[in-house]
Amino acid sequence: MSSTQGHPALGIFAILLASILWGTTGTAASFNTAVSPLATGAFAMGFAGLLLVLTALPQLRNDASAMLKQPRVMLLGALAVAVYPLAFYTSMHLAGVAIGTVVSIACAPFFAAVLECLISKKFISKKWLLSFAFGAVGIVLLTLGKVPTAESSIAADSPAVGVLLGLLAAFTYATYSWSAKRMIQRGVHSKSAMAAMFGLAAVVLLPSLWLTGDNLFSGATNTSVALYMALVPMFIGYLLFGYGLKQVDASTATLITLLEPAVATLMAIWVVGEVFQPIGWWGMGFILICLMLETFKFRLPKALSPVTS
Repeated sequence: MSSTQGHPALGIFAILLASILWGTTGTAASFNTAVSPLATGAFAMGFAGLLLVLTALPQLRNDASAMLKQPRVMLLGALAVAVYPLAFYTSMHLAGVAIGTVVSIACAPFFAAVLECLISKKFISKKWLLSFAFGAVGIVLLTLGKVPTAESSIAADSPAVGVLLGLLAAFTYATYSWSAKRMIQRGVHSKSAMAAMFGLAAVVLLPSLWLTGDNLFSGATNTSVALYMALVPMFIGYLLFGYGLKQVDASTATLITLLEPAVATLMAIWVVGEVFQPIGWWGMGFILICLMLETFKFRLPKALSPVTS
């Protein structure tokens, strides 16, 4: 996909930084004690939503009329933000960490491209398809390279339902990325777009902690992890992601965020001490090729030129 914005390099750089921050969440969460992943995700995205609203009040006031002219897009994005963490973590619980991760993360760029084709009437370039192929294969190999821990090797409770929820997580991630881009294209500031979606989602996510939030703040370590997750990967990460969406399309943005699981794996190896099989390094190589294809400008051979109408 090609962007119509003026500074795609800056947008790509911002999304890469956001992906690096998101890649630290798994390692940070590993220090939690007896905390539900659902609670961690709900608090991180919900509290970050409140912070995004508070820091974007001037932009929200200026953009109120523009957002009210497209309420379906805003509400669709907010619903997707609320559903995403619940679907993602439940998918990993039911289908297993490996399958849940592959389905949820690798399928998101595909869904973003479909939304842009069907609704935004954008064309998929063969360069993007080539990048996606490298990235998807890389995610699969990366996941296969992880040596199961005692926790992750527990038999999946319901693989089929877990895969469906993984697809839902991928679709909702693509949906709120597309929704934010759509609002930005129609004159809404990137801060307003992210704040509106995440702020509305917080109305659903934060009350869910009454059911899932046991031990979330029990002790200094759990509290530190919860605050770190909300302030750094989610709040700062989504500010960067929103800025990036000003410059590039949602399909490109979600493709670039395939860097996230690679960063998460490296963090798990270096900090947590997890073991990694050689096939996983091939996966990182494929992801790197994917990112290089999307990051650096070059001319493809004529046979691989973009699809046109």
